[in-house]
Amino acid sequence: MVDAARRARLCAAVLAVLALAGAAACSSGLPQAEGARPGGGGGVEQAPPEPGQRTLLVDRERASSGVVAAGGADAVYNYGPTVMADGERVRMWWCSQYGSARPPGDDILHAEADSPGGPFTGRGGGAPGAVLSGEPGGFDGVHTCDPSVIRVDGTYYMYYTGARGDHAVGNAIGLATSSDGLSWHRAGDGPIVTPAQDTRRDNSYGAGQPAAVYLDGWFYLMFTDTTGGAAGWNGAGQFLLRAKDPAFGAGVEALGPDGFAPVSGTAGPRTSSLVDAFSADLMWVAALDAFAIAHQTDGGTTITFWNRDFSATPYRPVVIPGRWQEGPGLLRRPQGHAPVDPLDPCGRVPLDVVHATVIGSAKAPTDLRHFGIDVHGLDACAEPERALAVLEGFTMPSPARTMDLVTGGKVVRVDRRSVATVLATRVLDERLPVLDEVPVAARLASGARAVRAPGLGTGFVLDGGTLWPVTVPEAVERNDSTAEPVSRPEWERYVVGSTLGPRS
Repeated sequence: MVDAARRARLCAAVLAVLALAGAAACSSGLPQAEGARPGGGGGVEQAPPEPGQRTLLVDRERASSGVVAAGGADAVYNYGPTVMADGERVRMWWCSQYGSARPPGDDILHAEADSPGGPFTGRGGGAPGAVLSGEPGGFDGVHTCDPSVIRVDGTYYMYYTGARGDHAVGNAIGLATSSDGLSWHRAGDGPIVTPAQDTRRDNSYGAGQPAAVYLDGWFYLMFTDTTGGAAGWNGAGQFLLRAKDPAFGAGVEALGPDGFAPVSGTAGPRTSSLVDAFSADLMWVAALDAFAIAHQTDGGTTITFWNRDFSATPYRPVVIPGRWQEGPGLLRRPQGHAPVDPLDPCGRVPLDVVHATVIGSAKAPTDLRHFGIDVHGLDACAEPERALAVLEGFTMPSPARTMDLVTGGKVVRVDRRSVATVLATRVLDERLPVLDEVPVAARLASGARAVRAPGLGTGFVLDGGTLWPVTVPEAVERNDSTAEPVSRPEWERYVVGSTLGPRS
């Protein structure tokens, strides 16, 4: 099978990188939970921290007892997952190859579970279904692989690797969009990122294995490009673009040695690599005020941390122990952000990955397993600005026997607990003192005025006449308010505050 040869060549290149670093192919077993310890994970030896790096504490090692997801009976292999905590469910998309699929080649599957520990099944139960396959005649005519899925303002964006023929050469990155994560539509007629061709190497894989994050209005896209000038001797390397356009058709900036700079397009020179690796994942961690990159190394999945502008690595890397194989998918919230610990949001961050493992005598990655750790000992809420980012969507008691809701970096005081609860994603029974330093932006009093406009939704009109859109109409009824019909022009004349309620 064409793709099996491609996987063997790419995996051999990855193993060569690990061998160069003194890595073993696989660990011999799964870790058991242990007490807290600095850095590392599972007793993995690491280099001492660099000057200025902070060492994080690690505990709560976890690993699935077996496979958490696999394709149907005729699926050849499973690898390269992207994992999303989407409401009450965990959703996963990954690369497989159904022998029955048409056209033949790689397919992207979808499944869901209650937790990253699985078991993952197709929606409604049963085998996972293929949601994106090759488009005959297109740049991805035979292969669609390595998905990275985020959701912004109700739209799912899938960045993926595509190739029209042998997946060992000539890869590029495509984009598809969806309203539900199941029915996908390609954006445009071709790829959005093509190989840079900065240099010539034996590894002609090209550009692929994307990882996307949305932060502060920017779409960040990290990816492999074996033709990039700053890639390793065998093509390993991770490059980064960002744009406010999800299709990266305009306003693109590339990360170089001196930071982000405007470039004319997505195929410009690759001058700075974030990590010497193939197939990595990217996530924003508000509690650390840092990006996290997951990539496979000796002993498991190494998590490398970069500050907001990618100018420094503020924390010593940590390792999630587990049997080695490429393609870690971090458990992320819809915009590519880290989950927040519901009981200790300011002091602890859960890090969970799902990745392929080599089973028995298999020569290619197959079947998906879950591994994880927590990093802790943080003080993420010591400063109000970071605390507001970490506590987004949380509500807790106020000093005035009401509730304070954190939304859009602001605090809204809500008279009724029942209203605050339905508008929040998490409820804390005790107040965190850091909020005492944050001014209240608005008060949602019982019976407050509410309005609704056709096609625009419902919102509360609060102090000073600011309109605060509501994603949960039930909150209006619970507040003993009545939504007054207004026209679209009337709605648009309001100054708009942050959204109240969970965001799609």
